[in-house]
Amino acid sequence: MSVAHSDAGSQIEIRGLTKRFGDLLAVDDLTFSVEPGRITGFLGPNGAGKTTTLRMLLGLVHPSGGEATIGGRKYADIPHPITAVGAALEATNFHPGRSGRDHLRVLGATAGIPTTRVDEMLELVGIPAAARKRAGGYSMGMRQRLGLAAAMLGDPHVLVLDEPANGLDPEGIRWLRGFLRHLAGQGKTLLVSSHMLQEVEQTVDDVVIISNGRLVRSGPMADLHGPATALVRTSDPQRLAGALRVADVTSTPGEGGALIVATDDLRLIGDVALRAGVPIWQLQAQVSDLEDTFFALTEGQNRNLGGAGAPAEADAIAGNDRGNEP
Repeated sequence: MSVAHSDAGSQIEIRGLTKRFGDLLAVDDLTFSVEPGRITGFLGPNGAGKTTTLRMLLGLVHPSGGEATIGGRKYADIPHPITAVGAALEATNFHPGRSGRDHLRVLGATAGIPTTRVDEMLELVGIPAAARKRAGGYSMGMRQRLGLAAAMLGDPHVLVLDEPANGLDPEGIRWLRGFLRHLAGQGKTLLVSSHMLQEVEQTVDDVVIISNGRLVRSGPMADLHGPATALVRTSDPQRLAGALRVADVTSTPGEGGALIVATDDLRLIGDVALRAGVPIWQLQAQVSDLEDTFFALTEGQNRNLGGAGAPAEADAIAGNDRGNEP
């Protein structure tokens, strides 16, 4: 069964979004967009403001400034939001004495979604056998799958997921990767926060990185790697560097006498070395990974590291939202 989408649209727009909790500036003039048909990874150190941003997007926290919209509308203004936006912000918001199936049935009943759709979602996320067991006995991985089933219940065009791979085993993570890719292939908009950098690198199309509530980098995943280079080790690096210059290829000295060559065309480097009569001991392409980029952008900036500093984001959110606003 397919549930009809609302006319809310599917592009997420964050514009100048700001949130203060007392003296803590949790989100600071944040601006980025999330496009349909793509998976956008939302990254940042603990306390960077990710969860606060997602909660403002979903109308759970009131911004101090700026706005967050989905299809040009605030979440509160979207008619029938369950059919427009699906969200899984935590894997603990289930009644422990209620079965997973009953949890979804209650959610679906509020929007007129039939039980057949509930059963389809349980099958889709791979927990039909556990559906009649109490959710209080679920593992973290099973709760994550149940949360994803709940987010998908209204067949929304936008999915907002906070750490969806947390608690999943390697097989579950592989399944999640394929599932998200399938949804993006259907044209859905996916905003996924995560701290699992290696997994994000294999999954997402675009990345938004924040630190201390501020945007530090956003764009296609491929653009974050920087220019491709090659590492070369040879008995005569100076001679090879000269031969590469003749071929209009630049190189710089690396560690241990290696050369870092400004191209990932290994065949070109090999041909130049052969013509120059220089033996090569090692030749490999190099691309900076997401982890390198992430720590280069955020290391030393996180106000929640080192013991002193502002309270953690989760503590701030737990406070009285309106009462703590300036």
